[in-house]
Amino acid sequence: QVQLVESGGGLVQAGGSLRLSCAHSGTSDVINAMGWYRQAPGKQRELVALIKSGGSTEYTDSVKGRFTISRGNTKNSVDLQMNSLKPEDTAVYYCYLERLGTFTFEHWGQGTQVTVST
Repeated sequence: QVQLVESGGGLVQAGGSLRLSCAHSGTSDVINAMGWYRQAPGKQRELVALIKSGGSTEYTDSVKGRFTISRGNTKNSVDLQMNSLKPEDTAVYYCYLERLGTFTFEHWGQGTQVTVST
């Protein structure tokens, strides 16, 4: 069973930084992509950043230049460095994994709260 374990959320003042980490376990399938989505109260879940198996990255426009996604210290993990945080970055951040088995499967972490105060 695939599990995603997230860490690193919390409360920070505007302009500050946080680092989120996500590690997966429970599969030896090819991992097509890992990344982060977020959902603010009353809003739809949106992509924040994604890193694909070939190393290419994708960011939502509002975080470009401020957030950086990278592979973690272990091959089964991914980090999201968030700098120059803004109150509008406040949301629950969900780790995302897409794996290629018989079909393509998607998995989600439980979410970690990021709160940016003014």
